Amino acid sequence: MTRPGEPERALPAGVAAGARVRLWYRLGLFLAVMGPGLVTGVVDDDPTGIAGYSLAGAHYGYSLIWVLILSTLALAVVHEMVARMGVVTGKGLADLIRESFGLRTTFLAMATLLVANMTTTVAEFAGVAAASEIFGVSRYISVPIAAVVVFGGVALGSYRRFEIFLILGSLFLFACYVVTGFLAKPDWGQVAQGSFVPTLRPTLGYFTIVIGIIGTTITPWQQFYLQSAVVDKGLSEREYALTKLDVYLGAIVMSIVGFFIILTTAATLWAHGQPADTVTDVAQALRPLAGEEAERFFALGLLSAAIMAAAVIPLSSAYSVCEAFGWERSVNRSPREAPAFFGLFAAQMVLGAIAVLIPGVPLLALLFLPNVVGGMLLPIILVLMLKLVNDRRLMGKMVNSRGQNFVAWATTVMIICLTGAYLGIAALQALGVIRA
Repeated sequence: MTRPGEPERALPAGVAAGARVRLWYRLGLFLAVMGPGLVTGVVDDDPTGIAGYSLAGAHYGYSLIWVLILSTLALAVVHEMVARMGVVTGKGLADLIRESFGLRTTFLAMATLLVANMTTTVAEFAGVAAASEIFGVSRYISVPIAAVVVFGGVALGSYRRFEIFLILGSLFLFACYVVTGFLAKPDWGQVAQGSFVPTLRPTLGYFTIVIGIIGTTITPWQQFYLQSAVVDKGLSEREYALTKLDVYLGAIVMSIVGFFIILTTAATLWAHGQPADTVTDVAQALRPLAGEEAERFFALGLLSAAIMAAAVIPLSSAYSVCEAFGWERSVNRSPREAPAFFGLFAAQMVLGAIAVLIPGVPLLALLFLPNVVGGMLLPIILVLMLKLVNDRRLMGKMVNSRGQNFVAWATTVMIICLTGAYLGIAALQALGVIRA
């Protein structure tokens, strides 16, 4: 120990070298484990998320950032739960639901997932269409090409190559929206107020946006995909600590991207009182308000997000349905080895692409609808998850702590209350009791 006034002694060369080796070793371990949590978090910033965050910023400025922050905290807790179930049990969420609750409950869970995922898959191709039209490319060209490229990339690749592609796409998406946010020159004082001072408005539009933010931050597909990805990658309890770090990193990156999208639209559209009826309107409005570069970065981020999510969302359905019925499922398999898995994946791609190619279909409605639908259906999945993660026969000593249960149950109750308020206000408006 160094006495006061004496110079610090340098660590022996061997000790310093050993510390560096351990640091690089731990970093290497994390990079090997990293993927399922990061990809799930970032792909959550898909076109439905971009639409939801854009509408929040365009209509309510910076005042709903606090909803995003609370949703991110809940997301981190929920994702850690499913990742923990994956490393402890070695089984996907659909597998556990079937084994623990029987076929009827499994059917309800799969129906919930498929409804939410099908509307979301349509939205991903709507994102491809919207982004390509910003660059002057017809959706009748871009959407079929995107569908073929995504299916080929998944069917002909391996899980590791697929994961690397998603991680690189995630970094690109992150860069696009952070750059766009700074180009928009937001009011940082209002940003701080919107982050820490909650506001509530008793209107249908407000509750629609709030449910949309929560519904795009925590979605049914994430829980099934994340747990299946953890299992498909072969992670076990030995990698639990690093898996948890990966999950938290994914939640943080997701939140930063959503944060900058809200900032961008609040600093431009909301600050200048400009309406945005489509995502194309949002991007084009950025040109005179924040420069041509902001428009391009916004459109490139939208296209990147759409292509990544068009691969992941249908995969989560394919994983879950095949798990529920005991069929072969893995990206590491070929279409011949896992025909049901790749058949389900392809069917969702085809239906999603066709829906977007219907003449006159409103892209923004397709992009935002899954947020509300997912937000309303999410409590069903959360309740099943909470029952599973607190089952000591499955989880042993790895069951939820009281704090984790509190956050998860509070999230579930909050979503149910918001959905009830949304439906109540909609009914009162329909009856003419209150105005829109």
